[in-house]
Amino acid sequence: MKVAVLSPVAWRTPPRHYGPWEQVASNIAEGLVAKGIEATLFATGDSITAGKLDAVCAQGYEEDRSQDAKVLECLHISNLMEKANEFDIIHNNFDFLPLTYSGLIKTPMITTIHGFSSPRIIPVYKKYNSIGHYVSISNADRSPELKYLATVYNGLDTRDFGFTATPDDYLLYFGRIHHDKGTAEAIAIAKKSKRKLLIAGIIQDEGYYKDKIEPELNDQIIYVGHAGPDKRKELLGKATALLHPINFNEPFGMSVAEAMLCGTPVIAFNKGSMPELIQDKKTGFLVNTIDEAVDAVAQISSINRKNCYDWANSQFSRDKMVEDYYGLYQQILG
Repeated sequence: MKVAVLSPVAWRTPPRHYGPWEQVASNIAEGLVAKGIEATLFATGDSITAGKLDAVCAQGYEEDRSQDAKVLECLHISNLMEKANEFDIIHNNFDFLPLTYSGLIKTPMITTIHGFSSPRIIPVYKKYNSIGHYVSISNADRSPELKYLATVYNGLDTRDFGFTATPDDYLLYFGRIHHDKGTAEAIAIAKKSKRKLLIAGIIQDEGYYKDKIEPELNDQIIYVGHAGPDKRKELLGKATALLHPINFNEPFGMSVAEAMLCGTPVIAFNKGSMPELIQDKKTGFLVNTIDEAVDAVAQISSINRKNCYDWANSQFSRDKMVEDYYGLYQQILG
């Protein structure tokens, strides 16, 4: 079986820090190669893969701002589609635009829908309902207007994480600095709990950071910048708990799975996919308000960190994800 894995070109695959879609595309490609399947990763030229790499640009448009994002996306997607007949199946991790080629090629395409940036993109998915082979990354993130082949949870390379039985005394916020992700709410929880909070992630909304986050920084509330793989493992593993007070229906929280793979429980607002990722009162707490989250912080010692690790390892590993996708490839190819 020859598989083409299409990654976005905003960031390197795998990303240096932020880039969840790129991370999943990398995990799929590397998992396929480890399984002995011939996989070609279509990504930026600085991407890293044990398989074949095909690229039209040296760097992603978020890392080299001299490039036009839309132009680069068109060149990148068309590069794969013009080579479609070289592959048995295409695994699209690049949203809806590649679907517009799917009626023009013979190679079947499976599309992982990593979330809907807006309801306005759904008409494109609807147009290709009959040939799209759509996969959701959580049951919560499904449109009733679309036909789905399956739900496959995002999988992580468990070797990138390590179980930490005894944490340090701090709470952690790990994600982009944006209202949707609840950075300000995490600060409020930490202040009410009288606990130290470390904040790690890229500043996606400068205005939000300047108005809501920066004025709160002190010896208790500390912004440590974005975190690469080594720093991520240490921050997540040594945290007493991960705070994930999201303000939107998140399709899948990568940092939630990553934290639990380190044995770290998660306190999250009960929105989107969180009930699928977190076992309430066993691997963390599902809460609805800041005050409920503060109560959960006080109860965090009741969570067995080994339960967190075992749960995440069984549900959100790269190996499980790749096996699930490989089964779908076989189903599509008959």
